[in-house]
Amino acid sequence: MKRFGNIYEKVYDLDNIRTAHLNARKGKSHYREVKMIDADPEYYFQQIHDMLKNMTFQNAPYQVFTKNTDNGKVREIYKLPYFPDRIIHHCIMQVMEPIWFPTLIRDTYSAVKNRGIHDGVKRIKKALRDQTGTKYCLKMDVKKFYPSVDHAVMKRVIRKKIKDTKLLWLLDSIIDSINGLPIGNYLSQYFGNLYLSELDHWIKEQKRVRYYYRYCDDIVIMDSSKQSLHQLQKDIDIYLNRELRINLKDNWQVFPIDDRGIDFLGYRFFHGYTLLRKSIVKRFIKRVTYIRRNWPWLKSDYIISSIMSYRGWMKYANTRNLINKYIDNELFWIFRNISTSRQRSNPLQGVV
Repeated sequence: MKRFGNIYEKVYDLDNIRTAHLNARKGKSHYREVKMIDADPEYYFQQIHDMLKNMTFQNAPYQVFTKNTDNGKVREIYKLPYFPDRIIHHCIMQVMEPIWFPTLIRDTYSAVKNRGIHDGVKRIKKALRDQTGTKYCLKMDVKKFYPSVDHAVMKRVIRKKIKDTKLLWLLDSIIDSINGLPIGNYLSQYFGNLYLSELDHWIKEQKRVRYYYRYCDDIVIMDSSKQSLHQLQKDIDIYLNRELRINLKDNWQVFPIDDRGIDFLGYRFFHGYTLLRKSIVKRFIKRVTYIRRNWPWLKSDYIISSIMSYRGWMKYANTRNLINKYIDNELFWIFRNISTSRQRSNPLQGVV
């Protein structure tokens, strides 16, 4: 395997720093720190350049807060300052992306450019055409994955592709800034993908598994044999513990796909049809109900974007009835009333 050196200078190149700021600030132009950089960008870019070139950069303390997820879990989220940390993280990924991404298998979807949820949906639906080879499913995930990541293993994985000692110093300092991988850290999603890429290659190349799919630490494997999947689960658990020093959750399952469907990537997959996950449907109905009750005080652009954002999810599932009831009918009702209301408030509208 080719290892790369002499690339640290690319990280602190001023053009790379400028591009990193543009990427990091997307959707955050209203942040106080972003406005500070925008007021005198070259001054702050030079500071980042100097602290990286002179190797004086130190990871800032994390701001930690809790967040309730859609599935009822409470997660600790770690946030770094925009300057210089988050800009520097983008500087790193802009250089490392062409090196790291080609090492990932085809069927991993989290934090991979030009892939993602809907790419995974298409791939799983295609696999399910083989009804004999996808009769059963093994579904599992890693126990407390991000907090459990072992730093020694993480560094070993990184060194498979990187031999630049200065870049390794920077990466190591970020990894060692806190136990595990901090959720919310921009680099964590990429580090996590690399970490489990070891498992991906072992499953595909050593175990010769055909239907294997991973999104972050959520894993789905399909096979024709229930017994084979049970044995594979045992082998995976041993591999994770021995090689990566992490463990599977105890709630792993092996089941016939057509009995319950595969709950993965926000959908439930069956042979022949696909449904949206119930929690997404509930949130969509709640959103439509809110809009119907409050439409006189809402902007049209907000109404359209709120509803049509869910339309993208529905595009990949069998949701004709849901679309008819809540998009075609409800959206028509809402905008018909908006139009009527505006005409009443402006009786001269349309009069020449």
